[in-house]
Amino acid sequence: MIDVWAPRADRVRLRRPSEAVDVELSAAEGGWWRAPVELRDGEEYGFVLGDGDALRPDPRSRRQPRGVHEASAHVDLRAFAWTDHGWKGRQLAGGLVYELHIGTFTPEGTLDAAIGRLGHLVDLGVTHVELLPVNGFNGLWNWGYDGVAWYAVHEAYGGPAAYQRFVDAAHAAGLAVVQDVVYNHLGPSGNYLPEFGPYLRDTSRSTWGWSLDLDQPAVREFIVENALMWLRDYHVDGLRLDAVHALHDDRPVHILRELAEASDALSAHVGRPITLIAESDLNDPTLILPREAGGYGLTAQWSDDWHHAVHVALTGEIVGYYTDFAALDALPKVWTRGFFHDGTHSSFRGRDHGFPIPADMPAWRLVTFAQDHDQIGNRAAGDRLSATLPFGRLAVAAVLTMTAPGTPMLFMGEEWGASTPWQFFTSHPEPELGEATADGRALEFARMGWDRSVVPDPQDPATFERSKLRWDEASEGDHARLLALYRSLARLRRERPELTDPSLAKLGAHAQEVPGGRVYRLTRGALAVLVNLGTAPARFPDEGDLLLATDAATAVIEGELVLPPDAAVVVAARASVAG
Repeated sequence: MIDVWAPRADRVRLRRPSEAVDVELSAAEGGWWRAPVELRDGEEYGFVLGDGDALRPDPRSRRQPRGVHEASAHVDLRAFAWTDHGWKGRQLAGGLVYELHIGTFTPEGTLDAAIGRLGHLVDLGVTHVELLPVNGFNGLWNWGYDGVAWYAVHEAYGGPAAYQRFVDAAHAAGLAVVQDVVYNHLGPSGNYLPEFGPYLRDTSRSTWGWSLDLDQPAVREFIVENALMWLRDYHVDGLRLDAVHALHDDRPVHILRELAEASDALSAHVGRPITLIAESDLNDPTLILPREAGGYGLTAQWSDDWHHAVHVALTGEIVGYYTDFAALDALPKVWTRGFFHDGTHSSFRGRDHGFPIPADMPAWRLVTFAQDHDQIGNRAAGDRLSATLPFGRLAVAAVLTMTAPGTPMLFMGEEWGASTPWQFFTSHPEPELGEATADGRALEFARMGWDRSVVPDPQDPATFERSKLRWDEASEGDHARLLALYRSLARLRRERPELTDPSLAKLGAHAQEVPGGRVYRLTRGALAVLVNLGTAPARFPDEGDLLLATDAATAVIEGELVLPPDAAVVVAARASVAG
């Protein structure tokens, strides 16, 4: 049975290039159109609306073999021979997330090529691999947030069959897969949904585009069914929900709660944990509170406050939204309380912002990171920390990331201090759209005080090519040293229960101004993380056994632990060591 929601059409036909005559669909209740037609696997088709002659892709197309403007192709997802029957999933608690972009993760930029790098992630200690959006967008390369074919897998990545192979291989390697999805807007090219029905809210838009009309039951179903497609049909273990603060929903039951309820029901049915992680600018724990406590029941949410506090501590950069995080208590506060802005004044926003996290909320429900695709790629030059920081500070970043009370997340290449930037790139075929994107991108940086002359042209193919990882450097010099450190830290997280203990009550933090910077003492139960970001050696009481040090010059002298500049250690109280 073929069906499509098209309440704005007074006539709908199914067109198949393999057939000489179109099939008329019959109108049904609620704006739906249907016809008793069975498509063959791989058969191309599309819809013709009204009395016109233009073919439009299926809004729920599983494959767009020649791009988002052309005919769809029918895909029987049940035909794939899965081998993950014994896969029981992985809970997020205690996990390590690795965020990657398929197009730049490998030289080939495909899902099949990414399979060849899964062993690296396993050796690193990763538990969850998170893919930036893979749904269909116009052009050959893009971050993925300009998607318009939400149900399709981008053809240049390998299409739906390659995606199934990737998930199956990840499960065989013991890795859970989290898929980044965008439900708050659609891309500017190839969005034919408004021709079918009132998918978009004409009175509400973000900087990325018009908002989805969540007052429409069919639009809500379109979103929920898309989420279930990834989780059920592609065996995905979780979703990262992009910019949920841009989901404008005034219905009694928020769409995020609907998504959580649907994924929980599926989890109970398939017998494996399913994770929903929100990206949110709201600093509102309602997203991750249980539904019985009045929350939405999502699994976790990103903490940009953690990133900002760590970034300022490491770099000293205090422009734009970094300004407030210059406070001495910024890093201690996000270590012990999750959010920095929890009702405090945000100078960047010009108002009070955020809400406190309940004291009994598990710390792992916040995903914390020193770098991610946005915080790197939305910089003028797309520069990573490795572009400006010496090895010592990159090592400190590693320690802070991997010992943080939240669920740590790495951005691809971070583990070896990749020299390649991660820049904003597009490949819009329409010249006017490409020019508008480039101009708008440059103007965005005015508020952050960055020089627009260093902003690369998103449409230049070289911008995309520069952003590809160089895997050969991971085994060289300081890159190899940093990679070894990340592996040691991941092993330490598995061995020391304090580093996965979810209790906020067992956290402590203290910061002190010293010549040239600051020193920090951050605790998790019996473990202490000591950090020296000053210009002179720092002295701490010798309070335990040294589990890990980023600088070999660290020494105990006259009963004190002496920590060189730009160095960190992890110490365990001696009374806590067994035996």
